[in-house]
Amino acid sequence: MLKEERQQLILKILDEEQKVIVSDLKMRLSVSEDTIRRDLKELDGLGLVKRVHSGALKIGPAVSDFEQRQSIDPTTKEILAHHALPFLKENSIIIIDGSTTNLKLVESLPTDFKATIITNSPIIAFELSKFEFIETIMLGGKLEKRSIVNLGIETIETLNTIRADLYVAGVHNIDSDHGITVHTQLEAQVKYKMGSVSNEILAMATKDKIETVSNFVCTEINDITHLITEKLPVYITDKYRDKNIQVIN
Repeated sequence: MLKEERQQLILKILDEEQKVIVSDLKMRLSVSEDTIRRDLKELDGLGLVKRVHSGALKIGPAVSDFEQRQSIDPTTKEILAHHALPFLKENSIIIIDGSTTNLKLVESLPTDFKATIITNSPIIAFELSKFEFIETIMLGGKLEKRSIVNLGIETIETLNTIRADLYVAGVHNIDSDHGITVHTQLEAQVKYKMGSVSNEILAMATKDKIETVSNFVCTEINDITHLITEKLPVYITDKYRDKNIQVIN
């Protein structure tokens, strides 16, 4: 089998199974582990897979700015937001960070909803200003223009003074072993802090984000309490349920 054919087969297996393991590919493709590792290194260099110690994972959605993401599959995001609404309790303290799905959630709140909501997203804060009975706390920091969220030491220092009931995490990548990950260290640090000061963590993720990874960990998989997602194969959702995560799909 030519290298190009083998690598295309690896990508096909990865697309179908979400992950590939070096030792498994060695047997299935009848080549050495060194050959598989070289293939995965090349595919990683091309941005087609994300290498991990034992194999490789799927690459999630391309990094894009907030405005571009708003136009991607809004109906699915509305459905996820509807499923998440029951987890937002009145008179509680909720942290909601910036994401287009989280914006759909805020837009879906009942007009008479009562809570304190903390966010580092100017767009979400503006939407919350329309609710008479929601007290909104806007976290400061340096505006990250791509995601339109405030980040930095000021954001983290304010979070040190907060104990929230629920953190609604914006998700770019989520994996049943590696948790929630993002592309930048600073965003990961702020998200990690949001989770650490919250009693529960709810993640909403479209299926293209499931079983994908990036470079910086925001939330360890065992810290996530609820996952709202689309219909997925049972063998995938079972991986999350095995980590004591409530999966709604």
